[in-house]
Amino acid sequence: MSGRKTAWAIATGLTMLVCHEIVSAAEKDYVRDLQTQAIETGKADWGRWGSHTDKYSSWVSHSNRLVPIYSFGMGLESVSGDNSPYRSVEKLQRLFGKVPTGTVNPEAEYFDQTNVYSLQKAAVASGKKRIVLFVFDGMDWQTTLAAAIYNAGAVKYRAGRGSGLAFQDYTMTQTDFGYFVSTPHNDGTKKNVNLQTVENPGGTKLSGYSSRIGGRYPWSEPLDPLYPIGLGRDFRHVYTDSSSSATSLCSGVKTYNGAVNVDPEGKHVEPLARQLQRDGFAIGLVTSVPISHATPACGYANNVSRSDYQDLTRDLLGLKSISHPQEPLPGVDVLLGAGWGEDRLIDTGQGSNFNPGKTVENRYLAAVDLKTIQSQKRRPWTTVLRESGKNGEVALVKAARHAVDEKTRLFGMFGVKKGHLPFQTADGGFDPTISAGAAVGNLSTTVAAEKYSQADIDENPTLAEMTNAALMVLSARADRFWLMVEAGDVDWANHANNIDNSIGAVLSGDSAFKSVTDWVETNGGWEDTAVFVTADHGHYFVLEKPEALIPVPQ
Repeated sequence: MSGRKTAWAIATGLTMLVCHEIVSAAEKDYVRDLQTQAIETGKADWGRWGSHTDKYSSWVSHSNRLVPIYSFGMGLESVSGDNSPYRSVEKLQRLFGKVPTGTVNPEAEYFDQTNVYSLQKAAVASGKKRIVLFVFDGMDWQTTLAAAIYNAGAVKYRAGRGSGLAFQDYTMTQTDFGYFVSTPHNDGTKKNVNLQTVENPGGTKLSGYSSRIGGRYPWSEPLDPLYPIGLGRDFRHVYTDSSSSATSLCSGVKTYNGAVNVDPEGKHVEPLARQLQRDGFAIGLVTSVPISHATPACGYANNVSRSDYQDLTRDLLGLKSISHPQEPLPGVDVLLGAGWGEDRLIDTGQGSNFNPGKTVENRYLAAVDLKTIQSQKRRPWTTVLRESGKNGEVALVKAARHAVDEKTRLFGMFGVKKGHLPFQTADGGFDPTISAGAAVGNLSTTVAAEKYSQADIDENPTLAEMTNAALMVLSARADRFWLMVEAGDVDWANHANNIDNSIGAVLSGDSAFKSVTDWVETNGGWEDTAVFVTADHGHYFVLEKPEALIPVPQ
């Protein structure tokens, strides 16, 4: 246990989930030690990242693996099996604008990432009033397995849905399990942030998914180990980035890597949240990483580039932006995440309207925009930022209560250096060890461990605490709401090839899931609610010896 205070539980009467049972001092840093040794020696017999069997770290980016999804409150049969678009030439033509080589599969059980959007639409059409989309960014089946083994203290499965995590074991409502293809429309599209245009529609690299080579299941071993990273011998199908994939999840279209709710030609597409907002739904976005990173941004905003962070935040807050310069979007009702303290003098990816005063600015939120929302009279905001000496959970609870009492929207920005909440490790603490960096030639570099002060821990809420705050405010603002919760630190951990951080991030997200199910059970039950737990893409973790992750006395 982390030793954090439980002000939320005291203030609201909710039961807080402990991510992992208390373990003995001898067991505490078992996975941390595995990670440290693997990075120091460059190899581990229990697992690896990438296609090189003799290296612990040979790939630090995404993959084209099939992605798991868990549904609650409804099934997946409308899009899987006989209804899979991958069984149909016509459906693939509509998805990609072409039929990618090797992609048609008459026996496909899997479906497409865009079908997660259609599942949410179907949930609303069936009468569901509360839709929650969990995106464990970068959590593929293998990452889930690692966290489940550690959390359960046993290897309970080697295929299928699995067991050991709250979102795997929850059975208080109808639940289903499936998996989908996350490949984008293309990679290599060039865009002009200032003009908000696309210069070469179609890009330079092709997409698709071959189950013959990549595997029929998320747990399949690929026929060609280089295929998942776009370097296959027969097909070079590209893997997605987080913005293309989140656009598919939220707007139901295939697009290029780097796009935020625009199609392959750069034209705006409308995410489900904005459609629902017009119909009276309250809208919330919660993330453990910066407030306008790709995944939360795709929940609501539009931009030809995921790197235009301040403008994406403006869309989320309902301010004029580069993509909506005349009539701003209404803005969400709840926005909680990180990015605090991330200041820049220059940020070329954001275009010419970043930092017009030529002073240091927060990368994700311009000072003038914060001042605007804090003084806004029409559709006002309650704001809460990380503050020295202030407990983050207590401050968030207070702000959420104020937002409910005064009928305002809620904005919260927290974090540590580099723009995220403190990384939770497998044992529930906040003490990461060394990670892998980008490869230089045939060598992998090492990245020093992040170190957190006690203030870093105390002054930040957890993802579960932010989720509770969002539920409080959204349910007070409307009887119907759509909420995205992103465990974004899973992706950061997997990019770093850090199994300790990866397991901790999954468990942190699992706690947030438990917060939602607790809330549903005490606020009307499942008749009006649908929850989807998924990822936007996978990485390339291979667990050779699953039993190695079972904590044992040293």
